[in-house]
Amino acid sequence: MRFLLIRSLLIHPRGGSIINVRSTTTSSQYVASRSRDPVFEKFMDKYKNLLKVIAIQDLILANPTDDPPSVSIEFLSRLSQKLHLNRGAASFLRKYPHIFHVLYDPVKSQPFCRLTDVAMEISRQEALAITATLSLVVDRLVRLLSMSMSKSIPLRAIFKVWRELGLPDDFEDSVISKNPHVFKLSDGYEHNTHILELVQEEEKSLKLEAAVEKWRVVECSKEDCSVERTEIQFSFKHGYPPGMRLSKNFKAKVKEWQRLPYVGPYEDMVGKKKNRSGVMGIEKRAVAIAHEFLSLTVEKVVEVEKISYFRKCFGIDLNMRDLFLDHPGMFYMSTKGKRHTVFLREAYERGRLIDPNPVYDARRKLLDLVLLGRHAALSESGNTSMSEQE
Repeated sequence: MRFLLIRSLLIHPRGGSIINVRSTTTSSQYVASRSRDPVFEKFMDKYKNLLKVIAIQDLILANPTDDPPSVSIEFLSRLSQKLHLNRGAASFLRKYPHIFHVLYDPVKSQPFCRLTDVAMEISRQEALAITATLSLVVDRLVRLLSMSMSKSIPLRAIFKVWRELGLPDDFEDSVISKNPHVFKLSDGYEHNTHILELVQEEEKSLKLEAAVEKWRVVECSKEDCSVERTEIQFSFKHGYPPGMRLSKNFKAKVKEWQRLPYVGPYEDMVGKKKNRSGVMGIEKRAVAIAHEFLSLTVEKVVEVEKISYFRKCFGIDLNMRDLFLDHPGMFYMSTKGKRHTVFLREAYERGRLIDPNPVYDARRKLLDLVLLGRHAALSESGNTSMSEQE
């Protein structure tokens, strides 16, 4: 997987939404006009640097011939633009001495970079957490394939989101090959490409429930339920950026949208008759698929460009970026770090996952080291992490 990362480095009209009816604007204008959420924006200020750190970490770990693994500064410098290292690789590495250790190799007559012992230990903890939850990894892949119209997805699309889904970097061997009763690989239409498919017997036995159903059950059982019980069958949890003005017309449209029937992400569209909800029902199905996709990720976040790779597989004929912007109560999209990143709003509180998991916890430790920057490491007596202090 990490070898593929090195190799890759070297080498429809917008759907109208019932919630957000907007005047004709360009995509860039629509992005710029969105309501900002200061909590998510503050978190992205940290997270964008973590993504750069992870990219370099993967390049280092992809070089197992060295012990410990390392990569030359010259190599990283050639990739500075692709890695968004604005001031160059050497400058970026110096910012994070708790993560990267730069040393000079007299034999090769050039400087190299490796991970510090602390960073290596965090990487090991993440790998162990993933290995301990392989049953969940299998379930995530099954659910992803089940949302596909053909119950199959190009393997290269899975590679795009392997980290987001918490897959081991050798998932072809450790997950797919070891579960032949669940998955099978077939040749793609293009040379040297493969398609990941669900085994038919597995497909027939599946009875999957979307993540939103859990919220509906809990919400319906509350005495102070925020959604009318007659609406809950097709409703989603909503929350909005602080200061966002919600007009009566907007609230009325949200209420109307909440009541709108739709075909769920795991329901088969084949043979379904078009109901009176029409185009809006199709749009709501796309929203439901995006919601479920984010629910399957370890950190409930993904780059918009990456999820867009799945549009054709999921039968979504809408612009994913605009879909997220049309539903600010469910999703938050940030443009920091020269990328569009979307969060599942309901999964976060004050910049942290409400329901964390072991893989997420390991990654937060790496974020703590990013936040330390050049500062001295925290003493064990003062064991409050930097991210908790924020």
